[in-house]
Amino acid sequence: MEIIGYIASIFIGIALGLIGGGGSILTVPVLVYLFAVDAVAATAYSLFIVGLTSAVGSVSYFKNGLVNIKTAIIFGIPSIIAVFFTRAYIVPAIPKEVFSIGDFMVTKSILMMLLFAILMIAASYSMIKKVKKKTTENDSKQEFNYPIILIEGAVVGILTGLVGAGGGFLIIPALVILSKLPMKEAVGTSLVIIAAKSLIGFFGEGSETFIDWALLIKVSAFAIAGIFIGTMLSKKIDGAKLKPAFGWFVLVMGIYIIIKETIFK
Repeated sequence: MEIIGYIASIFIGIALGLIGGGGSILTVPVLVYLFAVDAVAATAYSLFIVGLTSAVGSVSYFKNGLVNIKTAIIFGIPSIIAVFFTRAYIVPAIPKEVFSIGDFMVTKSILMMLLFAILMIAASYSMIKKVKKKTTENDSKQEFNYPIILIEGAVVGILTGLVGAGGGFLIIPALVILSKLPMKEAVGTSLVIIAAKSLIGFFGEGSETFIDWALLIKVSAFAIAGIFIGTMLSKKIDGAKLKPAFGWFVLVMGIYIIIKETIFK
């Protein structure tokens, strides 16, 4: 199972490199089901893996001038504050036994996985649906809808803190629609935002989570190798064409997690 886990870790990076997001949505299921990591710890591990992989992936975008620093700061600050607050206060406050339905007890771990599955299904919808492309990408003056950007940044931060996903599927559309960024610049800026909030969220983690650094470094290394492969493949393959297929895969995975955590627990 570990060998399959490391192979899956490579695909996390490949997905990030090819389509600019979505890969991180696989990190928690890989850790929980292939490496037998507790769900709560897996959300913390995911922050580190996703953050480090996104940071490495953003370097080439920096070199090519495809990172909008102003946007990253405006969107990133509320997101970073939200993820730090969530990991430091909200996650530790969730009781180990949340509630019961008949004989079925919803524990903290089950709740985390169910939240994650719901996020996967939401992410899959954004990947599967067809987006109408603008025929031209002009260099019109960038405008910021500050209240909406701040709110969305905070929402993405809370989701990242709760389930450990980068939230690229939410950030990229927000940057394109709300900040009027071209798609490639939105991807590069998104990677920087994900890297900053995920790593800060991880290192702001409470002391209750034991960190298996050996596993964390190995999975991160495979994911980083994957993002280099994905970046190279993106020059030959149109990631947008693969996005719907990946979305269907994420949808199936989300449904599988709900069934596994409730019916076959």
